[in-house]
Amino acid sequence: MAKRRTRGCGSVFQVGRIWYIQYYDHGRKISESSRFTERQQAVDLLNERLGDLAAGRDVTPSKATVGDLCALVLSDYRLRKRHDSKTVEWRYNAHLKSALGSIQAARLKNSQIRAYIEERRAGGASDATINRELAIVRRAFILGRREEPPLVTRTPYIPKLEEDNARQGFLEPEQYEKLLEKLPANLKALCVCGYHVGARKGELLKIQWLQVDFEAGVIRLTASQTKGKRPRCLPIYGDMERWLRFQQKECPKECPFVFFGARNRPVSAHLFGWAEACTSAGLPGMLFHDLRRSAVRNMKRAGVQDKIAMEISGHRTRSVFDRYNIVDEGDIGNAAEKLQQYFKQRKAARAVKLKRVK
Repeated sequence: MAKRRTRGCGSVFQVGRIWYIQYYDHGRKISESSRFTERQQAVDLLNERLGDLAAGRDVTPSKATVGDLCALVLSDYRLRKRHDSKTVEWRYNAHLKSALGSIQAARLKNSQIRAYIEERRAGGASDATINRELAIVRRAFILGRREEPPLVTRTPYIPKLEEDNARQGFLEPEQYEKLLEKLPANLKALCVCGYHVGARKGELLKIQWLQVDFEAGVIRLTASQTKGKRPRCLPIYGDMERWLRFQQKECPKECPFVFFGARNRPVSAHLFGWAEACTSAGLPGMLFHDLRRSAVRNMKRAGVQDKIAMEISGHRTRSVFDRYNIVDEGDIGNAAEKLQQYFKQRKAARAVKLKRVK
């Protein structure tokens, strides 16, 4: 038999399989479904409510929907001028809004989250994509709890799916040359710079001519242009200067952008003509982001220190940087040759030693 709670500390009771909690707020009786089938979970929720009361926090269940909480996320992104605010808004409107937006936040269940995951998987979405969408919901509940008064008092369990985040695509020098030959004229210089320095596409498209210093041999990115909100310098080397000089000659005088498109604006982020050029070069499915992976691997192969390579590419964490340092079959073959040579030397050294002993 369950132990009876002390008078004044609230109570728990069961209706069907679901446990309910009951407590008093300044003489006002409040009954609330815990949505749990285990008594201890309901007791934990009751203790949380009593703790909020003791701290003077509002415990009145809110009628805010998941959509209302997600609106806090979108507002927060705009307030902090996050570069991906439009992407987050698109993700919410495309899938989350219709599936979860109208559900009362306090009543969102784990089963509804699981149903959303299954539905998105059935629609062909990858686990990585689903994780990015659910991250919006997770952040929404955090912001909802921070509101005054709080819009929610609990956060449902939102699983983080296992991702296969190993980076696969990269270009060997001969593939790079072939792709460069097939690309439209307005994408060639962009491809060259991406392959050499590994900067993100969004960072490259924002570069203006005032930031290109041919004399010093660098391109200076401002903090507002980078994902990490830190200024960065990109070295100008290899084919970069030749193609940047060519780009400068072709650029309309009134256009400030290095990689220019129509109406004096940067070239479209969709990179029209990229996919067709990749297919024509025998590289179907190649992403612009693969240039970033290739640049990192090339820097590692050239012996550039990791710290400097990370500064150039803009990687902030070691784990992410490591995923780009892809090892291919050629690398494995080189390692095998070095190991074979090493063992030959060891064998020869042992033979000389034995000969001396005899």
